[in-house]
Amino acid sequence: MAVSQIEQKVEELKKIYTNEEAYEAALKYFKGDELAARVWVNKYALKDSDGNIYELNPDDMHRRLAQEIARIEKKYPNPLSEDELFELFRDFKYIVPQGGPMAGIGNKYQIASLSNCFVIGNTGSSDSYGGIMKIDQEQVQLMKRRGGVGHDLSHIRPKGSPVKNSALTSTGIVPFMERYSNSTREVAQDGRRGALMLSVSVKHPDSESFIDAKLEQGKITGANVSVKIDDEFMQSVVDGTPYRQQYPIKSNDPQYTKDVDASKLWGKIVHNAWKSAEPGILFWDTIIRESVPDSYADLGYETVSTNPCGEIPLCPYDSCRLIAVNLYSYVENPFTPKAKFNFDKFKEHVGYAQRIMDDIIDLELEKIDGIIAKIDEDPEGEEVKLVEKNLWLNIRKKAEEGRRTGVGITAEGDMLAALNLRYGSENAVDFSIEVHKNLALAAYRSSVDMAVDRGAFPIYDFKKEVNNPFINRLFEADASLAEDMKKHGRRNIALLTIAPTGTTSLMTQTSSGIEPVFMPVYKRRRKVNPNDPETRVDFVDEVGDSWEEYTVFHHKFVTWMEANGHATTKNYTQEELDKLIETSPYYKATSNDVDWVSKVRMQGGVQKWVDHSISVTINLPSNVSEELVGELYVEAWKSGCKGVTVYRDGSRAGVLVADTEKKEEEAVASFSKKRPDVLEGDVVRFQNNKEKWIAFVGLMEGRPYEIFTGLADDEDGILLPKSVQKGLIIKSRESDGTTRYDFQYTNKRGYKTTIEGLSYKFDKEFWNYAKLISGVLRHGMAIDDAIDLVAGLQLDSESINTWKNGVERALKKYVPNGTLAKKGSCENCGSDKLTYQEGCLICQDCGSSKCG
Repeated sequence: MAVSQIEQKVEELKKIYTNEEAYEAALKYFKGDELAARVWVNKYALKDSDGNIYELNPDDMHRRLAQEIARIEKKYPNPLSEDELFELFRDFKYIVPQGGPMAGIGNKYQIASLSNCFVIGNTGSSDSYGGIMKIDQEQVQLMKRRGGVGHDLSHIRPKGSPVKNSALTSTGIVPFMERYSNSTREVAQDGRRGALMLSVSVKHPDSESFIDAKLEQGKITGANVSVKIDDEFMQSVVDGTPYRQQYPIKSNDPQYTKDVDASKLWGKIVHNAWKSAEPGILFWDTIIRESVPDSYADLGYETVSTNPCGEIPLCPYDSCRLIAVNLYSYVENPFTPKAKFNFDKFKEHVGYAQRIMDDIIDLELEKIDGIIAKIDEDPEGEEVKLVEKNLWLNIRKKAEEGRRTGVGITAEGDMLAALNLRYGSENAVDFSIEVHKNLALAAYRSSVDMAVDRGAFPIYDFKKEVNNPFINRLFEADASLAEDMKKHGRRNIALLTIAPTGTTSLMTQTSSGIEPVFMPVYKRRRKVNPNDPETRVDFVDEVGDSWEEYTVFHHKFVTWMEANGHATTKNYTQEELDKLIETSPYYKATSNDVDWVSKVRMQGGVQKWVDHSISVTINLPSNVSEELVGELYVEAWKSGCKGVTVYRDGSRAGVLVADTEKKEEEAVASFSKKRPDVLEGDVVRFQNNKEKWIAFVGLMEGRPYEIFTGLADDEDGILLPKSVQKGLIIKSRESDGTTRYDFQYTNKRGYKTTIEGLSYKFDKEFWNYAKLISGVLRHGMAIDDAIDLVAGLQLDSESINTWKNGVERALKKYVPNGTLAKKGSCENCGSDKLTYQEGCLICQDCGSSKCG
């Protein structure tokens, strides 16, 4: 029997586990941590395209990773064994492949890339429609393979520029932002929507429109946006001098220039970030100046944009895979006076992590070959497949030529606490910088050693890098590294990053990335049956559901409690919990407590030892001023940060429940119980069971006050052009004294058109229920509660149930972003932290979304 046939038989004999079996085994593995267990089963357990699960717990996954990486190791001298690799991965203790590598290595059932991050882009006259459509297709092709994508829009000519087609002038950047955003929303894998970063240079004449684009609700919801800011602009802001914008932005003889008030444009950037957490800022001159790959810009390695979270600046068609080193695991005797960081073990393992990352590049090249083979086998014509195939050929070339890696960390916050250092304090900042300096030196030493055994990356040239500040910083710290690199080269063009480690940190059961602990102790609610004698009811919500509140401890906070003689099973009062936290190293060291300026300076200090970038968010309370946000940005620039994002509590990117409820109450309190004769009205169209439905939602102060809904293609006909989205709902009296509601809109010619009698255009039964829901809305029930009320209606008629679904969908559009869903749990990870975002339910723990 041939080897391939034997392998096929082995695959067929593999045991298939049910979801429940895998979940129960993972729950035991994670010692009762339900969220970690669900995340692992849903995102990382080996599955085929039918959802069959082939791994029982993370030990099986880590064995799969170890087997595949050991296979690559055998190609090179002094290979690491499968068992050695397994011990590095086991229990997520030391080295943790992130995202794509964890799910994809050894997965023969799905054809997908191992890369976490991609950047794409065109050269030459790339703002042609052909170039723009090519980028759109490439973006979609990458997202369907699980990749996050970034690309820059600075090449697109500004609005009003002449073009040689029937349009005569360019529409500018914003319409293409919408196109790329919409493409992102269309692509989803396993409930995971694509991730996109759009960037533009502040030098571009359309940059102000770019900055404002996301403020309009419902627009550009499928992309993160960041502004590339140069030193000249920042100096103009500091000095209060004008700043020149131009197109093309790098031209010595631009077609178009204009001078702008830098301070005014800066104020808009700051205001929008304060209001909505976007745009993010990329200090572009710092990125380019420090970038090692940009030493090879003449060979196609000029950095143009970043991945969606900003931690990997990339040239077009380069990609990166991520791995995290768990910093907490190198603290000996944690949370005791004898606590100590084991630098020797840490540096040894960083060397292994860099080596494993290089192995993963070989595995990625195999995956790309598989993708290309799949494209060749597809039945479409060669012309249809051309863009996709060329895309992967370009990505393969960059991966093979530069061998870029992304070694990072997680658990910085827990590491510092375990060493009895308060995150953000001066000595904690100094220690973090020392850790990352050692990490950089160990990783680069490993890459040089691999160049001896495996060969340098093909385009390595010591002379090209002689003026690079990052490389010179390494050489100043380790003279022998300079001599060896000059002699042997190194294996990888760039090595390091600090990425967000959301689901990774759930499985390491530590703080995330470089961030502090979010909260050492917090409350969660569990819905209960009030008639069950075994349950305790702590809270009854507005719709009558009963909830039990229970205390959740951060995993390493429990370790601190145990190390310091505090009971972990006791029922603590809130006052006792507050006093307990005050005595711990987590006191005043959470994401909402740390000194913001210290955190910015820490990021700048650590950045000097990270050749890519750092994903970090500065969390601010809701009452901070815009001026403070601006000051933090300037400090970040001066401190050497490559980028920075601020999140003000309550900004549009995610409002806390308490704030949402307070604002809702304030809005309700000012509601008039007497309906005015005229209300603004929204038109909401949707589809139920292939039927076209329409809703007219009357608004008071921007909040739903009444709703009329039913079939759009009913016999009586709601003949409303699809372009109509808004109008007026007018209340009037018939001659017999009955009330009538008409919808009036202005057509394209400017004439007013009226649809009479919304109250009897729809099915009579629909109208009666609509009156009930409208009455609830106008008497002040919160919108999410009204949705729950509608969802809970027990209706026998199929048509009425369809109507019920339609009302829910129409009302979800108006739930304030960030509002916590009061019922249900995430279908992907089981978390109950579901919030509304643009009418969709978004899981705050794993990021999966469900749109109604």
